[in-house]
Amino acid sequence: MAIPFFGDVVDTPPLPSATVMLLRDGAPGLQVLLMRRHGNTAVLGGVHVFPGGKLDPTDLLDRADAVDLSGALCRQRLAEPELEPAQALALHLAALRETFEECGLLPGSLADAAQLAALRERTLAGTNLCSAASELGLGLKLSALLPWSRWITPRQPSVSNKRFDTRFFVALAPPEQDIVACARETTEVVWMTPRTVLERYWAGDIDLAPPQIMSLSHLTRLGGADAVLDHARTRPPALIAPEPFDEDGVRVICYPGDPAHSQREAAWPGPTRLRFRNRRFEPEGGLDELLG
Repeated sequence: MAIPFFGDVVDTPPLPSATVMLLRDGAPGLQVLLMRRHGNTAVLGGVHVFPGGKLDPTDLLDRADAVDLSGALCRQRLAEPELEPAQALALHLAALRETFEECGLLPGSLADAAQLAALRERTLAGTNLCSAASELGLGLKLSALLPWSRWITPRQPSVSNKRFDTRFFVALAPPEQDIVACARETTEVVWMTPRTVLERYWAGDIDLAPPQIMSLSHLTRLGGADAVLDHARTRPPALIAPEPFDEDGVRVICYPGDPAHSQREAAWPGPTRLRFRNRRFEPEGGLDELLG
């Protein structure tokens, strides 16, 4: 993985964004959906990521008749009392929209293949998701998304020249819906267990960014999809504000709970720092520490 902005300071505000860890239980156990971004993509090109992206102006043009949660309730779920209700609702909607745009899945929906195809046709033509769903009589289930964590890129980022304020959600993948990958943005969409993803990363088969590495490490410790969803329901989203520094010319990223981080309480089990070596980000304890 190239680190083209190693050491640079970015003063622009972080961009509001949302991402979704889609889950299902398969024969190998808990599986999560990942997409490999096109190599020429400006941000994280060639890296395996969860569906997601930055907030779009259309996400703020909500239709109350098309969603099942109010802005106030969305804010409560995110545990961010300072957030405007409209912004909280827009972040939920952005997560749903990006998931539908990038892999064709609409969590919480009972729409059949024909309805989803019609919805896709309308959104590709430029109609925002809320309006398109309303036209087709489809409700958007924001409640199918459970807030998981919030990642704020530091002013000294390690993988991009842009900063993001990203809300991570978890959701069950609708079992009756088929993946329809966005060819403009992705070259591969795969289901894997969190353990397999991390093992493939360690073997050099795929690239991952630090938020994916840390989130997958957490998932390896939680069991099946129901356990992950229950975990999300019973605690507020973890705030992850990485604090990087350079040590002997090597980038180190510290997370809550690390002795070098300003927040001494750990956000979740697992490693509390990653070090860039061997052309990848590694915890001090190697793969075993990632897998728990």
